[in-house]
Amino acid sequence: MTPPECHGISVSTALWRDGWYQYARLLPSPNYGPRPASAQIDLIVIHSISLPPGEFDNGNVQRLFINQLDWEAHAYFQSIKGFEVSSHFFITRLGALWQFVACGERAWHAGESSYRGRKNCNDDSIGIELEGLEGGTFEAPQYETLAGLSAALLQAYPIAHIAGHEHIAPGRKRDPGAGFDWPLLQRSLALPARYFPAIS
Repeated sequence: MTPPECHGISVSTALWRDGWYQYARLLPSPNYGPRPASAQIDLIVIHSISLPPGEFDNGNVQRLFINQLDWEAHAYFQSIKGFEVSSHFFITRLGALWQFVACGERAWHAGESSYRGRKNCNDDSIGIELEGLEGGTFEAPQYETLAGLSAALLQAYPIAHIAGHEHIAPGRKRDPGAGFDWPLLQRSLALPARYFPAIS
Protein backbone atom coordinates (compact mmCIF):
# COMPACT_ATOMS: atom_id res chain seq x y z
CA MET A 1 0.00 0.00 0.00
CA THR A 2 2.25 2.77 -1.26
CA PRO A 3 0.87 6.28 -0.69
CA PRO A 4 -0.14 8.00 -3.93
CA GLU A 5 2.24 10.39 -5.61
CA CYS A 6 1.49 14.00 -4.73
CA HIS A 7 2.30 16.55 -7.41
CA GLY A 8 3.18 20.04 -6.25
CA ILE A 9 2.65 19.21 -2.56
CA SER A 10 5.37 18.44 -0.05
CA VAL A 11 5.35 14.85 1.11
CA SER A 12 5.13 15.84 4.77
CA THR A 13 2.10 18.07 4.15
CA ALA A 14 0.36 15.52 1.93
CA LEU A 15 0.87 12.49 4.17
CA TRP A 16 1.01 13.91 7.70
CA ARG A 17 -0.91 16.37 9.80
CA ASP A 18 0.59 17.10 13.22
CA GLY A 19 2.02 13.58 13.37
CA TRP A 20 -1.18 11.88 12.20
CA TYR A 21 -0.91 9.81 9.02
CA GLN A 22 -3.49 10.68 6.40
CA TYR A 23 -4.06 7.06 5.33
CA ALA A 24 -4.75 5.66 8.80
CA ARG A 25 -8.02 5.33 10.67
CA LEU A 26 -7.63 7.60 13.68
CA LEU A 27 -8.63 6.41 17.15
CA PRO A 28 -6.81 8.62 19.68
CA SER A 29 -5.55 6.90 22.83
CA PRO A 30 -5.21 8.60 26.21
CA ASN A 31 -2.08 6.51 26.83
CA TYR A 32 0.80 8.71 25.70
CA GLY A 33 3.09 11.45 26.88
CA PRO A 34 5.65 13.94 25.64
CA ARG A 35 8.96 12.82 24.22
CA PRO A 36 12.15 14.16 25.81
CA ALA A 37 13.22 17.43 24.23
CA SER A 38 16.41 15.80 22.93
CA ALA A 39 14.67 12.78 21.36
CA GLN A 40 15.29 11.94 17.72
CA ILE A 41 12.60 9.74 16.21
CA ASP A 42 14.99 7.32 14.51
CA LEU A 43 13.64 3.84 15.38
CA ILE A 44 10.64 1.83 14.19
CA VAL A 45 9.66 -1.01 16.52
CA ILE A 46 7.52 -3.82 15.11
CA HIS A 47 5.31 -5.84 17.47
CA SER A 48 2.64 -8.50 17.17
CA ILE A 49 -0.58 -8.64 19.17
CA SER A 50 -3.94 -10.38 19.28
CA LEU A 51 -6.54 -10.46 22.03
CA PRO A 52 -7.12 -13.13 23.15
CA PRO A 53 -3.94 -14.60 21.64
CA GLY A 54 -4.66 -16.14 18.26
CA GLU A 55 -8.09 -14.54 17.84
CA PHE A 56 -8.36 -11.84 15.20
CA ASP A 57 -10.67 -9.15 13.83
CA ASN A 58 -12.68 -8.61 17.01
CA GLY A 59 -11.77 -5.02 17.92
CA ASN A 60 -10.16 -5.98 21.21
CA VAL A 61 -6.75 -4.53 20.38
CA GLN A 62 -8.33 -1.19 19.55
CA ARG A 63 -10.31 -1.31 22.80
CA LEU A 64 -7.16 -2.07 24.79
CA PHE A 65 -5.34 0.95 23.39
CA ILE A 66 -8.17 3.33 24.29
CA ASN A 67 -8.82 1.80 27.75
CA GLN A 68 -12.19 0.33 26.79
CA LEU A 69 -11.42 -3.40 26.87
CA ASP A 70 -13.94 -5.37 28.93
CA TRP A 71 -11.68 -7.22 31.37
CA GLU A 72 -14.45 -9.72 32.11
CA ALA A 73 -15.07 -10.68 28.47
CA HIS A 74 -12.38 -13.39 28.41
CA ALA A 75 -10.35 -15.20 31.06
CA TYR A 76 -7.08 -14.15 29.41
CA PHE A 77 -7.88 -10.49 29.95
CA GLN A 78 -7.47 -10.94 33.70
CA SER A 79 -3.72 -11.33 33.12
CA ILE A 80 -3.53 -7.85 31.59
CA LYS A 81 -6.26 -6.20 33.64
CA GLY A 82 -5.57 -2.55 34.27
CA PHE A 83 -2.79 -2.25 31.70
CA GLU A 84 -2.59 1.19 30.10
CA VAL A 85 -0.68 0.75 26.87
CA SER A 86 -0.70 2.08 23.34
CA SER A 87 1.10 1.94 20.04
CA HIS A 88 1.31 4.54 17.34
CA PHE A 89 -0.09 2.15 14.72
CA PHE A 90 -1.94 -1.16 14.42
CA ILE A 91 -2.26 -3.19 11.20
CA THR A 92 -5.05 -5.78 11.00
CA ARG A 93 -4.82 -9.13 9.21
CA LEU A 94 -6.58 -7.56 6.22
CA GLY A 95 -4.09 -4.68 6.10
CA ALA A 96 -6.31 -1.98 7.62
CA LEU A 97 -4.24 0.68 9.36
CA TRP A 98 -5.21 2.34 12.65
CA GLN A 99 -3.37 5.14 14.45
CA PHE A 100 -3.72 5.82 18.18
CA VAL A 101 -0.95 8.29 19.04
CA ALA A 102 0.56 11.13 16.99
CA CYS A 103 4.11 10.32 15.96
CA GLY A 104 5.47 13.36 17.73
CA GLU A 105 4.23 11.97 21.03
CA ARG A 106 5.59 9.11 23.14
CA ALA A 107 3.39 6.00 22.91
CA TRP A 108 3.60 3.27 25.56
CA HIS A 109 4.58 0.22 23.52
CA ALA A 110 8.19 -0.72 24.24
CA GLY A 111 8.41 -0.98 28.02
CA GLU A 112 11.82 -1.63 29.53
CA SER A 113 14.08 -1.67 26.49
CA SER A 114 17.46 -0.83 25.01
CA TYR A 115 18.72 -0.61 21.43
CA ARG A 116 21.62 0.96 19.54
CA GLY A 117 23.20 1.98 22.82
CA ARG A 118 20.14 3.79 24.16
CA LYS A 119 17.60 2.79 26.79
CA ASN A 120 13.89 3.63 27.05
CA CYS A 121 13.03 3.06 23.40
CA ASN A 122 9.60 4.65 23.85
CA ASP A 123 11.40 7.99 23.95
CA ASP A 124 12.52 7.98 20.33
CA SER A 125 10.65 5.23 18.49
CA ILE A 126 7.49 4.67 16.48
CA GLY A 127 5.58 1.54 17.54
CA ILE A 128 3.75 -0.55 14.93
CA GLU A 129 1.63 -3.50 16.06
CA LEU A 130 0.76 -6.26 13.59
CA GLU A 131 -2.31 -8.32 14.35
CA GLY A 132 -0.92 -11.79 14.82
CA LEU A 133 0.39 -14.41 17.17
CA GLU A 134 3.91 -14.22 18.53
CA GLY A 135 6.05 -16.46 16.34
CA GLY A 136 3.26 -16.93 13.78
CA THR A 137 3.14 -15.77 10.20
CA PHE A 138 1.60 -12.58 8.85
CA GLU A 139 -0.57 -11.84 5.83
CA ALA A 140 0.44 -10.26 2.52
CA PRO A 141 -1.85 -7.22 3.03
CA GLN A 142 -0.13 -6.56 6.37
CA TYR A 143 3.30 -6.48 4.72
CA GLU A 144 1.96 -4.17 2.01
CA THR A 145 0.54 -1.74 4.55
CA LEU A 146 3.65 -1.97 6.71
CA ALA A 147 5.90 -1.18 3.75
CA GLY A 148 3.80 1.82 2.73
CA LEU A 149 3.68 3.17 6.27
CA SER A 150 7.39 2.58 6.83
CA ALA A 151 8.23 4.40 3.59
CA ALA A 152 6.14 7.37 4.74
CA LEU A 153 7.88 7.36 8.12
CA LEU A 154 11.28 7.24 6.44
CA GLN A 155 10.34 10.36 4.48
CA ALA A 156 9.03 12.25 7.48
CA TYR A 157 11.45 11.27 10.28
CA PRO A 158 15.20 10.49 10.57
CA ILE A 159 14.58 6.74 10.80
CA ALA A 160 17.86 4.83 10.94
CA HIS A 161 16.77 1.55 12.55
CA ILE A 162 13.89 -0.92 12.23
CA ALA A 163 13.69 -3.66 14.86
CA GLY A 164 11.28 -6.05 16.53
CA HIS A 165 10.13 -5.89 20.13
CA GLU A 166 12.24 -9.01 20.65
CA HIS A 167 15.37 -7.09 19.66
CA ILE A 168 14.86 -4.14 21.99
CA ALA A 169 13.74 -6.27 24.95
CA PRO A 170 15.54 -9.61 24.48
CA GLY A 171 14.57 -12.27 26.97
CA ARG A 172 11.46 -10.34 27.97
CA LYS A 173 9.65 -10.15 24.64
CA ARG A 174 9.60 -12.48 21.63
CA ASP A 175 7.44 -10.64 19.12
CA PRO A 176 6.94 -10.44 16.26
CA GLY A 177 8.95 -13.67 16.27
CA ALA A 178 10.24 -16.20 13.79
CA GLY A 179 7.22 -15.91 11.51
CA PHE A 180 7.97 -12.31 10.55
CA ASP A 181 9.65 -11.96 7.13
CA TRP A 182 12.44 -9.43 7.67
CA PRO A 183 14.02 -10.00 4.22
CA LEU A 184 10.67 -9.20 2.60
CA LEU A 185 10.41 -5.90 4.47
CA GLN A 186 13.99 -5.02 3.59
CA ARG A 187 13.37 -5.72 -0.10
CA SER A 188 10.11 -3.77 -0.06
CA LEU A 189 11.86 -0.69 1.33
CA ALA A 190 15.10 -1.14 -0.64
CA LEU A 191 17.12 -0.37 2.48
CA PRO A 192 20.63 -1.57 3.32
CA ALA A 193 21.10 -4.24 5.98
CA ARG A 194 22.38 -1.70 8.53
CA TYR A 195 18.78 -0.55 9.15
CA PHE A 196 17.78 -3.98 10.45
CA PRO A 197 18.77 -6.30 13.28
CA ALA A 198 21.07 -9.19 12.45
CA ILE A 199 18.67 -12.03 11.66
CA SER A 200 20.09 -15.55 11.90
